[in-house]
Amino acid sequence: MRKALVYIMLQIILFSLSSFHSKEETTFQLIVKVKDLRNTRGIVQFTLYNDADSFPDEHYKKYYRKLSSKIVNGTSTVIFENVPAGRYAVNILHDEDEDGQIKKGIILPKEGIGFSNYQSIGPGKKPAFNKAAFDLSGNKELDVKIIYLKK
Repeated sequence: MRKALVYIMLQIILFSLSSFHSKEETTFQLIVKVKDLRNTRGIVQFTLYNDADSFPDEHYKKYYRKLSSKIVNGTSTVIFENVPAGRYAVNILHDEDEDGQIKKGIILPKEGIGFSNYQSIGPGKKPAFNKAAFDLSGNKELDVKIIYLKK
């Protein structure tokens, strides 16, 4: 009887540990799309952030993950795989010269940029993580608007 009780207790502990472990490893797919790109030059860089202190990241050094994609018919799409549940923000760069950096005029970017949850930006409307952030708790598709401040 005592051996059976120990066996049952071990089974309960192992089951609890395995279910806890599987929750820790639950990941999701995040599909990010951008359309209405002004031309097919260069690539589109998609940058995913999971930390408010790293966003916005003008030099693209503090990101969580970064992918790039070609432009087809004025659109571009990437799929971030195996992303854990959490709070994220996306920054997109239409990198027309493919140098991995935002090309700027005196102040304003010359290349297209976009941020999750933003329809426009400007001197009084700078991107912030709290506004750009979204919760990821399942597979998700996200459309981001590209913004061109210079022609």
